[in-house]
Amino acid sequence: MLESLKKNRKGIALIILSSVFVCIGQLLWKISNTEGLMYILIGFLFYGIGAVFMIVAYRFGSLSVLQPMLSLNYIFTIILAKTVLNESLTLSKIISILIIIMGVILIGGGDD
Repeated sequence: MLESLKKNRKGIALIILSSVFVCIGQLLWKISNTEGLMYILIGFLFYGIGAVFMIVAYRFGSLSVLQPMLSLNYIFTIILAKTVLNESLTLSKIISILIIIMGVILIGGGDD
């Protein structure tokens, strides 16, 4: 397991960065509904940067490990929705986050 994480380390880091940028871009799109066009444009910039990180990440890791890690988007989205938009964090969301984290760890460590 640790060998797989070490082998895909750069790719995993880039996929996590990709997820963060994509989620921020999507959050800005949501905010643009009330705040205006500038947020849409900045959101596209963040989303585009996230896409570039994702493409580069595939050079540094196995597709079968990195692609499923994009499910981290769900976790980052819930965190951003709670902190920025003040949305509720229910028990089912917390359980879902834990299940996603367990899956990401198992998949990340399963490339032998």
